[in-house]
Amino acid sequence: MKVITQVDEAINSTVLKPGSVVYTSGNAATPQVLLEHLASDLSIEKIALYSVLLLGDRLKTLFSEERCRELTHRVIFNSNLTREAVNYGRAKYHPMHLSEVPKYALWSEGFNVVLVSVSGPDHGGNYSLGTTVESVLAAIHSAKRKGGVVIAERNAQMPFVLGTTIPEKDIDYLIDSDYALPSSPAHEPDKMAAKIGEIIAALYIQDGSGKQPGSTLQYGIGEVPEAVTNAIIKKGIGDLGIHTELFAGGMRRLIDAGVVTNRWKQDGEFAVSSIFLAEDAAEYDWLSYNSSVQSRPCDYTNSVFSIARQPRMVAINGAMGVDLHGNIWADSLDARKIYSGVGGQSDFIRGAQYSDEGVAIIAMKSRTCEGVSKIVDRCPPGITTTAIPADQVIIVTEHGAFDPRKLSLGERAVGIANLAHPDDRDKLLKMIAHSPEFHRPEEVLLKGIPGFTPYERAIREL
Repeated sequence: MKVITQVDEAINSTVLKPGSVVYTSGNAATPQVLLEHLASDLSIEKIALYSVLLLGDRLKTLFSEERCRELTHRVIFNSNLTREAVNYGRAKYHPMHLSEVPKYALWSEGFNVVLVSVSGPDHGGNYSLGTTVESVLAAIHSAKRKGGVVIAERNAQMPFVLGTTIPEKDIDYLIDSDYALPSSPAHEPDKMAAKIGEIIAALYIQDGSGKQPGSTLQYGIGEVPEAVTNAIIKKGIGDLGIHTELFAGGMRRLIDAGVVTNRWKQDGEFAVSSIFLAEDAAEYDWLSYNSSVQSRPCDYTNSVFSIARQPRMVAINGAMGVDLHGNIWADSLDARKIYSGVGGQSDFIRGAQYSDEGVAIIAMKSRTCEGVSKIVDRCPPGITTTAIPADQVIIVTEHGAFDPRKLSLGERAVGIANLAHPDDRDKLLKMIAHSPEFHRPEEVLLKGIPGFTPYERAIREL
């Protein structure tokens, strides 16, 4: 390993030759010093750069029109940095399940350069991959097999997250840096998000302090996850587990409150995640050398088989919309406007359904901030769906929960319509009543609302 003091000793046209295929770590572990120089050095030409959710204020020029002429961005999951470039043709979008990105590194031509953030070394001379493992480990293995190059940025503020490390011999260049990691401050849930959290905790989160396993949790970041955390603590249950793609502040609160013990989990008594995104520097410090959490690559955390092994897996994810058939979309607004990416939603939706007493939940407010219904008759033409009707996903809004299992398409349509805002609900129900293709919809409407639990009835369980 060569320790360098100037970034251009490693990020230059000699190391990153024309034809290089580069993988970079992302999220809070985006190596901003390395990528900032890559953005500015236009002598580095004809390379491809694969990324998953890049973050960092330094990197706006990395996706400029000028830089994109000789650098082909291949984006697996969008961020605010990449969204414009992807949607205006300056970057390529790759719809992929997160669980399959490491496999892509192995069965494709692979990567010959990896840019990575690290922390360490520990007493064994090993370096942590910090807050982001996802597909980084597979990319490193791919590069080393091809005789490629691994360039590491050691940020003084990067926590040493336990679980996945690499030996010094796998690093070719190491440069030191010191800057604050990207953070995601928690927002206090509004009334609608709070209701969603209460419904989920009341109906689907199971206590594990007795002889039966407690629920194993997966959820991300935002108002609804914060609301779920609040409701779990309010419910007073214990002995839960965490097996998740993204570990954020709400899950730390569950660990600190003693709600999460992981004693029923199948892979050790610690929370497992591929990506860590904190609210502030103190929370990143909490992650360092903390044996209550461990990192794992996403071909483990997001593997349907790994998820299915967890007891009572409860996968909670959001969406941009759902139609009356139960099609769900979460990565785009229409077929040509990619907002985020496929990510790991489908992995957890399918894995949770194979878990013993597991459930897959899509939780969302019934309307957008602009007052547009997220529950519609039909999904936009050509849109990428992250779940289809056969996935049997439970849908929760502030108005209640709908469980589609054992129900026909027409029965589902009635239940999904009742998740909508009252004004939108009436329009949808009228449309269903005049649609014979739903198979005698008038009979379904007269029976009540199959599979639907309204908010008022759900919270009696709290």
